[in-house]
Amino acid sequence: MKIAVLSRNARLYSTQRLVEVARERGHVVRVLDPLRCYVRIAPGEVEIRYKGKALHDIDAAIPRIGTSSTFYGTAVLRQLEMMGVYTPNSSDAVLRARDKLRCLQILSAKGLDMPVTVFGDNPDDTTDVLDMLGDPPHVIKLNEGSQGTGVVLAEKRSASQSVVEAFRGLYANFLVQEFIAEAKGSDLRCFVVGGQVVAAMQREAVPGEFRANLHRGGTAVVAKLTPAERRISIDAAEALGLGIAGVDLLRSKRGPLVLEVNASPGLEGIEAASGVNVAEHIILHLEQHCGKRRKRASSRAFTQ
Repeated sequence: MKIAVLSRNARLYSTQRLVEVARERGHVVRVLDPLRCYVRIAPGEVEIRYKGKALHDIDAAIPRIGTSSTFYGTAVLRQLEMMGVYTPNSSDAVLRARDKLRCLQILSAKGLDMPVTVFGDNPDDTTDVLDMLGDPPHVIKLNEGSQGTGVVLAEKRSASQSVVEAFRGLYANFLVQEFIAEAKGSDLRCFVVGGQVVAAMQREAVPGEFRANLHRGGTAVVAKLTPAERRISIDAAEALGLGIAGVDLLRSKRGPLVLEVNASPGLEGIEAASGVNVAEHIILHLEQHCGKRRKRASSRAFTQ
């Protein structure tokens, strides 16, 4: 099987692990910088080139598209889909997950529980918008932030007003959510592959911090999930159409709440904390979907 990993940095841990495991299993794999791919659009024609050469005969593509290249990266992925390339996360699914507001609206329509969320655009409505949410603390977050960036905890109503005004002054899109105090700076990252939770970790924020992201200095240990936590993780990934997803949950008094769904979840933290070879689960998923079209990888190159 020929696999393309869409990643801007071949040296990233997640990218390296996918390449390593794919090659161990006898596949031909190449890392493609999506920003170096370019396409020709014409009636009845589908063409994509990479660094001056046409791409062809790709069986599967794994998108590792960062927030800074969402628009272009998903356009490249869409072109590969039009060529019949299998991807566990389609371009539309990546876009659904990347937009936090759209993601929450989809999950809400499916009846999945989450922190109560409000949003509004006009400054004249701020007071009523916050009234819809209830008493602080409030969590205010940028709509397209990642790894804990653009997330602020406002302890008082006046602080919420100030942060909302600041974000509006930057013409930023943002959400305001209820703060789940009983989570105590802890969350769960559930890694879903092919409709199954293959690994899970519990992340703990550093003292004085409410964000448990590992990029924020948080720590992680293997997590034992309840049936309800496992079920809501799978349902959230399915609702967004993601074959590979990192589903973040909060443990609350009313049960597990979906905090966020990540379409390009990192492998380093989850593999270290859980001891699970998550990269192998991903490659096995590709093998199952691509079937036996190619029992052994061809030596033919990706480009010509």
